[in-house]
Amino acid sequence: MGPVTAGGRPITYPLIVSKSRTVSLVTLGCARNEVDSEELAARLSASGWTLRGEGEEADVVLVNTCGFIEAAKTESIEAVYTAGATGAKVAAVGCLAERYGADLAASFDELDEEEDEDSRVDVQVLGFDDYADIGARLDDVLAGVKRPAHVARDRRTLLPVSPVSRQAAREATVDLSDLPPGVAPASGPTVIRRRLTGGVVAPLKIASGCDRRCSFCAIPSFRGSYISRRPHELLKEAAWLGGDGVRELVLVSENSSSYGKDLGDLRLLETVLPELAKAEGIARVRVSYLQPAEVRPGLIEVMTSTPGVAPYFDLSFQHASGPVLRRMRRFGDRARFIDLVERIRQLAPDAGVRSNFIVGFPGETADDLRELELFLNEARLDAIGIFGYSDEDGTEAAGFADEDKLPQEEVDRRTREFHDLADELMAQRGEDRIGDTVQVLIEEVTGDGRYEGRAAHQGLDDGSTTVLADRLLAPGDLVTAKVIESLGADLVARALPDYLLP
Repeated sequence: MGPVTAGGRPITYPLIVSKSRTVSLVTLGCARNEVDSEELAARLSASGWTLRGEGEEADVVLVNTCGFIEAAKTESIEAVYTAGATGAKVAAVGCLAERYGADLAASFDELDEEEDEDSRVDVQVLGFDDYADIGARLDDVLAGVKRPAHVARDRRTLLPVSPVSRQAAREATVDLSDLPPGVAPASGPTVIRRRLTGGVVAPLKIASGCDRRCSFCAIPSFRGSYISRRPHELLKEAAWLGGDGVRELVLVSENSSSYGKDLGDLRLLETVLPELAKAEGIARVRVSYLQPAEVRPGLIEVMTSTPGVAPYFDLSFQHASGPVLRRMRRFGDRARFIDLVERIRQLAPDAGVRSNFIVGFPGETADDLRELELFLNEARLDAIGIFGYSDEDGTEAAGFADEDKLPQEEVDRRTREFHDLADELMAQRGEDRIGDTVQVLIEEVTGDGRYEGRAAHQGLDDGSTTVLADRLLAPGDLVTAKVIESLGADLVARALPDYLLP
């Protein structure tokens, strides 16, 4: 099975089968959820549970939900009911479960009351604080013991995942030597991780939570305040992943540019990146989720000049109009963002730059849209995500005056318009790369001398590169190739002589 897609497609992970206490794990959402699922899998294995694969019966289905936007919430609820249709008992965890807790559990009960006996789904809602004892919690689910779901609270006043204290999490040492094969430490001293998807690319979670207060975003309220993992912990996990066949690490968090600030070192990411790139077996390190206002000159220099670190900038611009960004409680404007992109490309002309944007934000005017259009045309981004604004429970923007909010049909129209513009601009950027020399990490063998992978400028959801080669390649090979064709954001490249890199 491949990694989680941008659309949040559920993935059922195949593992070893046992005769009793079996669980199937379904993950939706982002790479951070993927890591959380691997932590849960390791805890369950340590508790005597075994995971069954797709299409196989299981006693319990554990659905790791996404609660980011309305479409993700709907998909998560549908995944819960799809899981229940197998006849298994179902436990919902993850962001949606943490965010709504008892209210979500009550909504499932209400829906069940409307169904006939044969179509009801037995669902229990668990929170982040249940993760440490997830094996015992699923024992209860299997036994039919109905535990009250937690009452959702603002986790900014709590620890990201209790009961481990911040100080304990920072001071504890992590030793891989006594861990069984396929298991590694993850988000804290007592947390272990079991790889589920395999492959040569793996996420590495460097922090949890977020301290920013964007007016449209509810993530800090259910993911908690920002807490960085200790560098030694990251380095040990990177070494373990490299020993397990991983060639590319994708550093994930809610805001990677904040890494280290709660440890007293605002430039800790610049220190850690070169060390991660030196991990045995690792060919490339990629950073995701950067806040533009926190991208320092020193960080740009490290990301564009360090061997093994991809010159790839996943920048969370969200818009380009200053007034809209102020209402979003964010910094910047078109001129500042263009300056940032230019500074990156002065040091690395071929660097990959991608971002997401919200259109239809309350109060957005035609002038604001024009600023965004001008920015997109000038910035020449490699990947552009366009999202239509929608109210999120508990956010400041949800409480904005109704007269400032645009009709849904207008939000949809603007979203379609900018989707089309984004597709056109990404295709142009792909054409610009024809003739370039790229380094492609091979991820899949497709046959007939064709191989699929990603160049340094391509993130997990930013397109791929098909490599044409005259000799056999394997997943994990790093290949130098010349781009000969583009298909939107996707590229076709021919491997050059002596093209295999260390």
